[in-house]
Amino acid sequence: MVETAVEARLRPGQHFSISAFWCATNLLWGALLMIVVPSQMKVIAPGSPAQTQGLLLGLGAIPGILVPLLIGPLSDRCTSRWGRRRPYMVAGVLVNLVGLALVWVAGSRLLLWLYFVGYFVVNTGNNIATAAYSGVIPDMVPQDQRGEASGWMAAMSQVGTIIGVLAAGVLFAKGAGGLSFLVMAASLVAFLVVTLVGVRETPRKDAPEPLDWVQFLKRLWIDPRKHPDFAWVWITRALVVMGLWTVQEYIQYYLTDVLGIPHDKKEISAAIVLVVGLVCATVTGMVGGRISDRVGRKRVVYVANSVVAAMALAILLSHSFAFTVVLVAIFGLGYGAYYSVDWALACDVLPDPEDAAKDMAVWHIALTLPQSIAMPVAGTVVAMFGSTPVQTADGPVACYPLAGYTALFSLAAFFLLLGAVLLRNVKKAR
Repeated sequence: MVETAVEARLRPGQHFSISAFWCATNLLWGALLMIVVPSQMKVIAPGSPAQTQGLLLGLGAIPGILVPLLIGPLSDRCTSRWGRRRPYMVAGVLVNLVGLALVWVAGSRLLLWLYFVGYFVVNTGNNIATAAYSGVIPDMVPQDQRGEASGWMAAMSQVGTIIGVLAAGVLFAKGAGGLSFLVMAASLVAFLVVTLVGVRETPRKDAPEPLDWVQFLKRLWIDPRKHPDFAWVWITRALVVMGLWTVQEYIQYYLTDVLGIPHDKKEISAAIVLVVGLVCATVTGMVGGRISDRVGRKRVVYVANSVVAAMALAILLSHSFAFTVVLVAIFGLGYGAYYSVDWALACDVLPDPEDAAKDMAVWHIALTLPQSIAMPVAGTVVAMFGSTPVQTADGPVACYPLAGYTALFSLAAFFLLLGAVLLRNVKKAR
């Protein structure tokens, strides 16, 4: 059990318990974002799947901007005997399960409006849980092990995403896509229990003062002039997220539209490509954090972002499925290395350790806000070069030209490289 914060070195089993719930939440998003949503948008909105998907993911990310700002600070002040973080994690998972049920009903009945509602609820519940959960590593992990903890978090995240992508891809290919929702729901509950049992928080003993909402909102602002390192880490993460999301959410469409993968094989083909990339990401995710403890976080990011940007452009030159798999594998190596140090870098520059969840919630916006911006833009960029209807078993579906993907992946490479260059402005982290 993890009994208290930062008093002793953590064992592998303790690291596993701390990061277990990341496996479930990433399984959820791996299945939804990379397989389920792209596949169902081609059925629910066949005339404009890219634009509709971009709008859905952009609007659906709004709870990820607002909810952590509220839940993070509230969990810092929580006096429950369960601890500060765990009550919110349980409540968030319950809301998440309701959202998943709504998305399943909407997809099976082709109700686009309900799909938007359900996806919004999923995002709200997941962010209630993860906003509080984000404070666990700063709470419980000694500073000299945060690189290792970040590596564990990255590895568990990648394993979860792999399982989610593979399960959804296989189930959709077998005509049993509805079962993927059961897999997502079961994993949320199972891994939540692992973390709840394995992370024993010390409850807050002193009662907080009555909450002054005006001061509460003011405290959410972290002045970049006083905390420039935190500001630059926030900016660079936002840019990297924009680059990654611009590529990964349209891989399934790229396979059918450019490589000519049959539409009845799109889910399993996308799953193969993405799983190969994620397996490679898991390898570098496990070792990248420990390497960064020795050589510094920034060096790892410089190399990782350069590799990912180069592969985003190289994919455009691929004209075969096999070569695309190889390029995505290299993409995954860079992707995993980046995420292995991402969390540790943020922990290194937190403005106030006593407000860890609040500060991490502000930092978490660098993951969610770029989604709201990048996804509608990405859908528009792909579609601005036109589309051609292609007949499938489900009816005519829009097919986008190579020019659209060239513009999209080039934009992604720009974001990724800029995120690496600007990290040089962080002075207090290596």
